Amino acid sequence: MPISAYELYRSVAELLRAMHLVQPSDLAAAVNLSVRPLEMRTTIFLVDLEQRTLRALPEPGRPTPEPLPVDAGLWGEAFINVRTTAAPDREDQLWVPIVDGTERLGVAELVFPGPVSVDDPDLHRGLSALAGLIGHMIMAKSAYGDTLRAWRRSRPMSVEGELLWRNLPPLTFATEDVTIAAIVEPTYEIGGDAFDYAVDNDHARLALFDAVGHGLTASLTTVLTLAAVRSARSNGADLVSAARAADEALTGQFGDVRYTTAVLADLDLRTGLLQYVNAGHPAPVLIRAGRAVAQLEERRRMPLGVPDDRPVVSEYQLRQGDRLLLYTDGVIEARSPDGRQFGLDRLIAEAERHSAEGLLAPEVVRRLAHGIFDRRHGQPQDDATLMLVEWAEHAGAKMVP
Repeated sequence: MPISAYELYRSVAELLRAMHLVQPSDLAAAVNLSVRPLEMRTTIFLVDLEQRTLRALPEPGRPTPEPLPVDAGLWGEAFINVRTTAAPDREDQLWVPIVDGTERLGVAELVFPGPVSVDDPDLHRGLSALAGLIGHMIMAKSAYGDTLRAWRRSRPMSVEGELLWRNLPPLTFATEDVTIAAIVEPTYEIGGDAFDYAVDNDHARLALFDAVGHGLTASLTTVLTLAAVRSARSNGADLVSAARAADEALTGQFGDVRYTTAVLADLDLRTGLLQYVNAGHPAPVLIRAGRAVAQLEERRRMPLGVPDDRPVVSEYQLRQGDRLLLYTDGVIEARSPDGRQFGLDRLIAEAERHSAEGLLAPEVVRRLAHGIFDRRHGQPQDDATLMLVEWAEHAGAKMVP
């Protein structure tokens, strides 16, 4: 007898009730307890921070499956495309994407007591509700323990990496009008790079930072810059005032010279008007219909931390469907084994290719980052961060299972 939508929603309600008292390490067991009356079995796979591998959450009394590569298999299709997938040779198994909002967290392998159809709309809605609640639980419970956070790491995190990751927003966010996706490398030793965004009242406020130096020193500089900009933004400051707040924080706190190159931007989601301040940072690239059509190379001010009173706000009018690619210099300065830099031309070519393929914004960023760092020679000499912003009607609809 097929599982009804009512039974699924009842399991969701039971899981929601149990969620309040579940500790992070018991999440997988709590999910399976909620669906036990349906004779279902779930295995939760979380994507690691570098977005290369899906790692099964351990559950007492069950063997933990081996990690699965994102770029292979039905599980990978479910994660990459944010769509439920079914195996042609198994009628009792589905792979369901796990998201929190539109942040891709992993996939759930669901095994049923009998045949199910991925095309059943009631089943799809019920499974999406279940997977959505699992995603919310993962994010909510990560703040109360180390299990979930640690399980997404393939190796130990450095002190500077820990400091920065704890201060970054989720890698992906989307609404009906905008999608924002980012990635940072090297994942476990990131020190001087950071990204930020805030979407409120028809405006998306965006920021990309690259602090001078390396390691913990750069990380402390970046976190202070990030906090200063956020504080100013929360208090209603415009872009120029936010930049000046960062200047004051950096010059007031440190006795030596500390500075951060940055792009601070404000995108009006009603009109597509982009206003931005470039503080000594590489120029963002505008991609339209799969082709790079402009570099935003208007006037720059000095890096944050080097006071500059010029009101250097530039503007660019976006069109529906445009994508804005922001990057730090570690991206284009990454070197291949023969010593050649990755370079801006290659970055643009790769971004054009992935955009023309119709990939989701976070998938474009993921593939760009892996393409760059898989070809690098030895340990990276600098941090590297990418952010892709898409302004389009129904931009977020493709990001929801």
